[in-house]
Amino acid sequence: MLKIPPRTGPKPVTTPCAPHTQISQNPDSLSYQAFKERAFDFPFVTRQPSRISVPGAEALCLEHGQGCGCREAFMIGNEFAHVHPPEDGSLHMMLPEDAVPQIVDLGWAEPHPMATAGMIPLTAVMVYAPRDNAEIGTVLDLLRMSYDFACGRLGRVDNIAL
Repeated sequence: MLKIPPRTGPKPVTTPCAPHTQISQNPDSLSYQAFKERAFDFPFVTRQPSRISVPGAEALCLEHGQGCGCREAFMIGNEFAHVHPPEDGSLHMMLPEDAVPQIVDLGWAEPHPMATAGMIPLTAVMVYAPRDNAEIGTVLDLLRMSYDFACGRLGRVDNIAL
């Protein structure tokens, strides 16, 4: 069972439109590097420039033939998540639709404004940048959920302990 703790403190300030960026509570360079050293360490995942985000964003993409998830598990092509540049530090990722309200309520994410507007799937969220080692672990757990969603391993997500 995946246990996601509540995020402490107020939510960061973010932009209300695309490009959707986090503009407060950004990570320090050591936390950002520590997170990125582990963020791309999933089987069959390639690290490449995002095809849909701001310059400098790095995408997590499933290798050809590995994606089994539904269309709503991907942003574009085989990209299921991306990490924004260091001055932002947040991520966009696709999560199962029924998990999104839970993750938002726990304070870790917010819906992408384009999802709220009905322009992209409701599975698209911004996950806030991890601020310390404990938060790195939680954000990696959320990234693993996105990876499992893209791999077709998740249907409904009701095994998240609140």
